[in-house]
Amino acid sequence: ERFLPWVHRIVRNQAFTRMKSSPAARERTFSALQPAGAEKAVHGEWNNLDAILHRLSRSAEERSAREDVPEEQLLRQETLHVLTGIIECLKPRERLVFESHFFDQLSPREIAKLFELSTANVYQIISRSRRKVIQEKIRVTVDSYIKTRKDMGSMKKVILPDSETISEVRTWNTAVDALYTMLKYTDKRLSYPMVAGLTGQAFRINIIPKTVHIAGPTAYNFGDSMTKGLRNAGFHARFVDGLSASIGLNTNLIDPSLLAKEAMGKREIHHALPEALDLIHHSLDRGYPVLAWDIFFPEFGILYGYDDEQRLLLAEECGRRDTLPYENLGRSVLEEIFVLALDTPIETGWRDQVRNALRMIVDHYEGRETNTPSDSVKGLKAYDVWCEAFREGNVEPNGNAYNIAVINDGRRNALEFVKEVLSGWPQQDEADQQIRGLLGETAELYEVISGHYGALHQMFPFPEGGDPNSPENARQSIELLQTIKTYEQAGVSKLLNILDKLG
Repeated sequence: ERFLPWVHRIVRNQAFTRMKSSPAARERTFSALQPAGAEKAVHGEWNNLDAILHRLSRSAEERSAREDVPEEQLLRQETLHVLTGIIECLKPRERLVFESHFFDQLSPREIAKLFELSTANVYQIISRSRRKVIQEKIRVTVDSYIKTRKDMGSMKKVILPDSETISEVRTWNTAVDALYTMLKYTDKRLSYPMVAGLTGQAFRINIIPKTVHIAGPTAYNFGDSMTKGLRNAGFHARFVDGLSASIGLNTNLIDPSLLAKEAMGKREIHHALPEALDLIHHSLDRGYPVLAWDIFFPEFGILYGYDDEQRLLLAEECGRRDTLPYENLGRSVLEEIFVLALDTPIETGWRDQVRNALRMIVDHYEGRETNTPSDSVKGLKAYDVWCEAFREGNVEPNGNAYNIAVINDGRRNALEFVKEVLSGWPQQDEADQQIRGLLGETAELYEVISGHYGALHQMFPFPEGGDPNSPENARQSIELLQTIKTYEQAGVSKLLNILDKLG
């Protein structure tokens, strides 16, 4: 009669033994489990509450064919046990409606008739209850994750060495700041401009039409762009993407109280939190900091330590160094999670690194990036929508000034990147000499581009932003942007010539 607890203890002990003996193994949270052979109707189905409840509520006839599979019975029993505990967060009437809909498969109309409610009220209760259950499921998952670490003797407090230097602020592009900091903890000794260039960040331009919204510099696919950029720098990377589809608010223009820690606790726990914590622990245990988006506000920062007992992350973002409770990751103003960690190093030659970086840069300029958000225009075409915003007189001063500040820093680093590639380029044959000549010409172009962006930066300083919608300022801005575009087009032509020489 005590068979099940006895089996659980044996399996648990065996699992701990296996995991401790294998350096490649790592713990998996409940939300990451996917039963062997289970159907995958949609990507990440096991993280989808509806899919779990659908699987558990199959008809008896459908399940009978699997009754002789012990692991199916155990998995079903365990999952039902966990979910039963989770839905205890609901009030009695909410629970009755929830179970009638998800377990008994009754329609809202049938439930309304059964409990003498309006159909609209039933929909309301189901929606509210579903949100509560999802939140409770995430909370239980995190608790289970910490309990597993405790059972395995993995509870730790980790603070990376030399973390006091992490808060050194370098440019307006916080993505480059974070990527450079991560790579400092490896044996890749790359300068700041080299990181900015190899990752393509120094050459990036994204403009959101109409207003030149402040989100422009970060309106691109983080995961795709950063993993490609880090490959150019010599590392594979892993990430957890819990980003929303919208561009969000300008946090410089909202009530400051919404940025406070107290406001975080009132927001829902992010669905990607368990997976993000797993990646954070894995990376910090290996001695690598983690890039994170929107820790306290919508910028990139670094997670450089954790304390399991206190359930705290140690974070730095834009010079602000603070602790963050585990549950508050993903509860900043935008309510988003994106964390990225270095994985295995890549053995690659200098020419290949430069070639791949230049190809990535040219693809961005010519609008060939994949999986990019539709609300921003990228590359050379961005100059057209930027000029159009000035013509229409709808430019948002704070956002426009921020875009200029970020791109201005980028082009200065682009200039230094090209110079550094030129200084390190060999002179073995005629092709090398031609490439060196092209790199020198490219540097001259970016020196002019950088100067023009500096003029724009003086006209529209951040955060005040100046007066971009005055007719005279708009006229000057359009002239400068059109001139910059001409030089950037010439720069792209030079980069294509270099790529051609590199084969």
